[in-house]
This record gives sequence, C-alpha cells and structure tokens, in this order.
Amino acid sequence: MALQINATNPEHPALLLELPWHLPLEEWPEEYLVPLPRGISRHVVRYARAGDEVIAVKELAERPALREYGLLRDLDRLGIPAVDPLAVVTGRTDISGEPLESVLITRHLGGSMPYRSMFETTLRPATMHRLMDALAVLLVRLHLAGFFWGDCSLSNTLFRRDAGAYAAYLVDAETGDLHPELTRGQREYDLDLARVNISGELLDLEASGALHPSVDPIDFGTEICGRYQDLWQELTRTSVYPAGKYHHIERRIRRLNELGFDVAEMQIEHASNGDAVTFVPKVVDAGHHQRQLLRLTGLDTEENQARRLLNDLESWMVTQEDYAPGDPMGARPEVLAHRWVREVFRPTVRAVPPELRDGMDAAEIYHEILEHRWYLSERAQHDIGLDTAVQDYIENILPKSRDALQTAID
Repeated sequence: MALQINATNPEHPALLLELPWHLPLEEWPEEYLVPLPRGISRHVVRYARAGDEVIAVKELAERPALREYGLLRDLDRLGIPAVDPLAVVTGRTDISGEPLESVLITRHLGGSMPYRSMFETTLRPATMHRLMDALAVLLVRLHLAGFFWGDCSLSNTLFRRDAGAYAAYLVDAETGDLHPELTRGQREYDLDLARVNISGELLDLEASGALHPSVDPIDFGTEICGRYQDLWQELTRTSVYPAGKYHHIERRIRRLNELGFDVAEMQIEHASNGDAVTFVPKVVDAGHHQRQLLRLTGLDTEENQARRLLNDLESWMVTQEDYAPGDPMGARPEVLAHRWVREVFRPTVRAVPPELRDGMDAAEIYHEILEHRWYLSERAQHDIGLDTAVQDYIENILPKSRDALQTAID
C-alpha cells in the first residue's frame, strides 16, 4: 500500500512529505522535532515542524486515526475548543517494507500547556479551582453539542491562559462519539469518568511531591462534578417570571453572556391565567465576547481576554470626540474599534520586547498591562497612563516573571 496523506488543506501534503515517514515516531531524528512539553499519552506523540507550522504527530492504528480525524473536524465545525486536525498519514512502511502505524496530525495549540508542565511549579489552590472551572465549561460545551467524550481527564486537555483564568481545549477525541443529543445517563457517565480520572491524576502528582499540600485529590476530583452541574443547570433550566417583568429575562440573558454563552433561541409562553412567562434557552453557544470583539476589531482571542479588551475599548471610545451612540453623524463602533486597535492595542503590545513575552499572545500581554495599570493606579490613588504602565511592566514585572520561570526550570 502506498503512502497516503489525507489533509484539510491542499498545501499540507507537500509540506508533510518532507518528514521521515519511513521511521517509527520514536526514532525520528532531533532535526525534525520541536522541544515542547508533552502530556501523558497512551500513544507515541512528537512535535515537529512542517514549513512554518508546528504540528503534533500521534502514532496509532489506521482505523482509530481516521475516526479521530473525523471527530476533530466535526468539533471544529461545531466551534468547540479542540486541537485543529490537519491530516492523517496511512500506508507507512519502513525501509525494509514492513508496515508502520498510521499517524494523526494536528496543529500545535500556541501558548497551551499540558497539565503536568503546569505543575512543575506547585500550583496554588486558587489556580487549581480555575483549571476545574475551565474543564467544566469545556465538558458542558461538548455535551450541549451532543459529544460524548468517553475519557475526560487532565491528560486529554490542554490549557491556555485567558486573562487571569484558563481556557480548556480537548486534545484527544479517540474515545469520543457524536450524537444528535446526549441522554442524562451518557452525561453522568462522562462526568463520573472525569471525577475518577482527575482524582487519579492528582493522586499521582501528590505521590511525586508536585501537588500543593492543601489540595485534596479526591475533593478536587469531586469539584468538577459540582461545577459542571451548576453550569448545566444555569444553561438549561426553565424559568418562570411574573408577567410584565421582562427585565428578569434580560437579567438571565446577561448572566448567560457573563458565563460566555449566547442565547440563540428562547421560548416565551403566557400561563393560562396570563400572569407568567416561561423562558427556555433552547440553544446556547459559547464565545459571546469573542465574537463581539472579532466582529468589531478582527482580533481573535479567548473569551475572558475578549471581555477585558471590550471593556477597555468601550472606556476608550467614550473619550473620542466623534463617539456619539445613536447619532447617525457619529463614528460607527467598527470604525472606532479599528482606530483603537491601530492607535492603542498594537502600539502597546509592540512596546514589549519579543524576548520578554514568554510565549504569551498579544491579547494576554495587553490584559496583563491593563492589570498592572490598575494596580499602579490603585497604589497612586489616581489614574496612571497606559504608557507609564507599559514601561513599569517591562522594567519591573517581566524580569521577575522570567527569573521565576528560570528558577522553576533549574
């Protein structure tokens, strides 16, 4: 059987042909590999370079490779946070003609970390809670889309910093299955697997001395269940409000938006006595602030980053002379937003030397600068300008972050 590359982009096969497919993944020479932290996997996984892209290459049998490739493409179509599938390579043989396992290729998720790398420096309990929040949101989003994960765990998740919180991405869909809708039993089974897996992973970290002494592995494994149930209830419950009190419905929609979800449909029914309405968020989707920021500015960020940037954008807009909401003679929000990107966002990010960024994307850098400006303003009891905050951030914050990272590596 000849080597075959099934890819999502016509450019990928040409780039991928340069890789040593005649060698088992464990034997790939260092010249092809990229030294990035890897999580635990039941399969051999390596990071490699294909043109300008860093890719993750996972070795597994042909049938599950093709199946997982298809599932990841489905998740991408549904807008679920997961690694981006690029290709499947089948028909591999070594130099003697003996068959080798197929490989699944995904794009490396920039700025992401497997959980074990995050524990190289002992995480505080507050950070652990944020990881559980991120994983609960991911699991709820998967279940709302009808995806049964079948192996929810920290090992099968990548985490990216998201304006002081974390965003979780599915990295392994091998055991997953997509349905029109999940039953309660399927959801509870997935959730119970998550509880057991997370507790086991944390117990393993505890045994190696990498877990904060105040973190109880069993309690944190159980915590994912409580956070999931609270979020699921908020997103799917039916509410009854007094007739005429439509601000209650608005409040509920705002609460869903704050959780990062949009309401795509609602059902309002007058009760038989005419004094109540029923509100049902029939279809919800995540990324309310992401889509708003992308529409206004073209910036593609994480949800919490988008929320923070939108707040700053709105604060800046009101200082502009041509800001006149509702006035047809005033500048359109999109025009002001692109001016903000050009005059505020980009110059601020570019002021930070690339060698000090520690892999952070532009939105995360801007968020940290806004946080630092707030801290300086609170300390000074008056507003500190953005330029002053940037300079102090570069001189006093980034060097300490690099020193702490180097100490952890050493």
